[in-house]
Amino acid sequence: MSGQRILGVVLAGGQSSRFGSDKAQAVLDGRALAEHARALLAPHVDRALIAGRDGAIPDKPGPGLGPLGGIAGALGHAAGLGFTSVMTIACDMPRLPDGLLSALARRASAYCPDAPVLGHWETRLLGHLLTHIETVPRRSVRGWAEAIGAIPIPAGTRIPNVNTPQDLDTL
Repeated sequence: MSGQRILGVVLAGGQSSRFGSDKAQAVLDGRALAEHARALLAPHVDRALIAGRDGAIPDKPGPGLGPLGGIAGALGHAAGLGFTSVMTIACDMPRLPDGLLSALARRASAYCPDAPVLGHWETRLLGHLLTHIETVPRRSVRGWAEAIGAIPIPAGTRIPNVNTPQDLDTL
């Protein structure tokens, strides 16, 4: 798409309750998990940021809404800076299958059904997402992706996800 400007956002604002400490800052191969995720996004976006508890990109419409609140905050932030879309990744995804982010970058809106927070979302969908958050009782990224007709792009293999210190040790 010509004229497309993509903001990459690492969602790092979760509670890390199963990890026991801030997993975005957990170190793998000498670098924080969130930095690994940002490095994965960087070649596919115009700019890559880490959104977290520091308030740099606050969740919309407020805190405590999980990944959908983070995605909504990222969409609002991106729209305000003139980006046409946002590619999101969770901070606990330090490795991805080859070609997956390239495939997502070519299409908006699209998501990975194997890990729905991994997606490419048009900023014009912010209003739809806010309505979804306010009106759908069992909110999920997958549910929203399906509601907007986002293109599912399967990973084709398991995506490593770090939820516990043991998960980190197995990478």
